[in-house]
Amino acid sequence: MRAVNLKPKRQNWAALGAMAALAALLFAWAFGWSGGNFWLKITATALILTIASLFLRPPAPGGLAFRPRDAAWGLISAAVLWLIFWLAKLAVAWLFPALAAQVGAIYAKAQGTPSWLIALLLFFIIGPCEELFWRRYLQGGLMERLGPLKGWLAATGLYTLVHLPSLNLMLMGAAAVAGGFWGLLYWRLGRIPPVIVSHAVWTTTAFVLLPIP
Repeated sequence: MRAVNLKPKRQNWAALGAMAALAALLFAWAFGWSGGNFWLKITATALILTIASLFLRPPAPGGLAFRPRDAAWGLISAAVLWLIFWLAKLAVAWLFPALAAQVGAIYAKAQGTPSWLIALLLFFIIGPCEELFWRRYLQGGLMERLGPLKGWLAATGLYTLVHLPSLNLMLMGAAAVAGGFWGLLYWRLGRIPPVIVSHAVWTTTAFVLLPIP
């Protein structure tokens, strides 16, 4: 009797390409179209991409289960990433003062939306969903196809490029740093739960609880 293979099915190039294109379209809608509430648009984007990715690549039994050490990895890495951004903000303000003003444009997206709602969306939906799609599905599939290093670089590059419609170099740089950081964490740990914790905690802290000055 043949054993049941519980490993997620390897993704083909057509599926990966279609999902990357869908992500680009949805991010263009969220960042490029001025109508509607930005936070609701980015929440819808994250949900659509995650639902589609879970359909295409269902998790193995127990693959999304949290362990106590996942919280530790997530909290520590979120703190490290916040410190990296704080130091980067100081460096940019000193070396490129004109670009530093773009940071304010990022936080301006919070205007008109209650902070408590932004925090809930970031912590419970946007952060977890982005990791399930960008790292678990897209980076995981690219690492299978291209190898770990090239897959990580390709996924980080795509995550950076979809922020192009924002026309904000600081936001694109932030996406590159954060995406590369979480991608490296996923690559080295081989599990998505700690990366979900890291993303959820960091975004909620950086945007609401303790904004980077």
